[in-house]
Amino acid sequence: MSSPLQSQSISAPGFFGLNTQDSPLDLASGFALVANNCVIDQYGRVGSRKGYTRVNPSSGNLGANDVTVIHELVQSDGTLTVLFAGNLKLFKLGTSNAVTELTYGGGGSAPTFTANNWHCASLNGITYFFQSGHDPLIFDPAVSTTTYRRVSEKSGYVATVPQANICISAFGRLWVANTSTDKVTITFSDLIAGHVWGGGTSGTLDVSRVWPNGADEIMGLAAHNDFLFIFGKRQILVYSGATTPATLQLSDTVGSIGCIARDSIQSIGTDVIFLSDSGVRSLMRTIQEKSAPLRDLSKNVRSDLIGSLAVETLANLKSVYSEKNAFYLLTLPVTAQVFCFDTKMQLQDGASRVTKWDSIAPTALYSLRNGDLYIGKSGYIGKYASFLDHTSTYRFSYFTNHADLGDQNQISILKRIKTVVIGGSDQFVTIKWGFDFAANYLSGNAYIPEQKNYEYGLAEYGVAEYSGGVLIKTLDVNASGAGKIVQTGYETTINGTQLSIQKIEIQSKNGKIS
Repeated sequence: MSSPLQSQSISAPGFFGLNTQDSPLDLASGFALVANNCVIDQYGRVGSRKGYTRVNPSSGNLGANDVTVIHELVQSDGTLTVLFAGNLKLFKLGTSNAVTELTYGGGGSAPTFTANNWHCASLNGITYFFQSGHDPLIFDPAVSTTTYRRVSEKSGYVATVPQANICISAFGRLWVANTSTDKVTITFSDLIAGHVWGGGTSGTLDVSRVWPNGADEIMGLAAHNDFLFIFGKRQILVYSGATTPATLQLSDTVGSIGCIARDSIQSIGTDVIFLSDSGVRSLMRTIQEKSAPLRDLSKNVRSDLIGSLAVETLANLKSVYSEKNAFYLLTLPVTAQVFCFDTKMQLQDGASRVTKWDSIAPTALYSLRNGDLYIGKSGYIGKYASFLDHTSTYRFSYFTNHADLGDQNQISILKRIKTVVIGGSDQFVTIKWGFDFAANYLSGNAYIPEQKNYEYGLAEYGVAEYSGGVLIKTLDVNASGAGKIVQTGYETTINGTQLSIQKIEIQSKNGKIS
């Protein structure tokens, strides 16, 4: 007499994101070993990321060069201007998003650009551009909407603005640091006056003697609540009273952990996220706490991330926090990887739910005031939207962890794999399965027809409601083979339609006990 059919199911597959760090046999079923070009969607399912649409119709004098920096100037009257850099030039998006080069509007000879790695900040309706070894620049639309000038050429300029590599706008003034000759001094401008660097309430802060673990250099700055965070390579300083620099005082220090990439620092409203030499961290602080505990967001993918960083130029890393999409992105240009950290929730161990993207390759990232996410590309800016990379498809791939189907001492004989998917249209989904950690997968294809009608409320799978335009379908393939440990995978080409995996059901029979 044959054994009865057994059924094992995984609801909300990939809910915990990637885990390539721990032993796969010890992982909960919600973890993934592969989650490529995926996000954790609003319902907690692993689904396809969005692609991007081209914003500017032509490249102008940017040519086929990378957009390396994007910034949005928000003026007091609500006027918004997207500024960006590339090809050793500065640009803005003009009428109908046409690329408009900003020309030099100051006196004398124009400054020479030798790099495109500007750090931007806006204050009082003006955008400031800082980059080591370069004269700091301004875009002041009250003077001209088509030109830039040196900060030193602004009317009322006082003292000397540092040729800094780091700048932020916080507490009503500019804060800059890290010049070619001074890595330990922060210089701050006068209140609401990014061109006044002497007198008033401007000043400097030398941190060379307050690093808790010996000499360090400033790699980044951030503001949160009333605190100024100063990131060294290996340690962090926390100063309180930053709204009134005369009352600045050292409030806390963090030893042994610092920031290794300027553009990895992002404030997410309730927290500050940054890249350390041990992974992506968050710096949490409340007024009641007397210390600044750190949370390791990349704990579950740490080895993968650190291994990839070994071949990167850290100064070229880019990041963004998108409140609209509830994720923090860190892009690694050499390996063409984007690590996506979900910020909707954290796991019990404090880590984030992480997925990876391998085919979008941003050269710059910025979240606009209206929530749109802009990404730099070669010759243009893209907007994170739709489900194509401009005009190209991309591959979605999700693999479960390795697990037994009820008894690790008993062989399981696979019979059928069912997958409930949300979305998709006119595409094949390849369902793969393998046994006992072998990489030679078996596979079958299931087809999602072109979808025009929508289905809702499938009580069998606990589906209550979805936004309009989302279809639910069960894919079914016959499976074969046997083993003690089973892994399944799901791959498809995203061709303009979103797709998420709602539930996986594996039907099998018990084989012999070994």
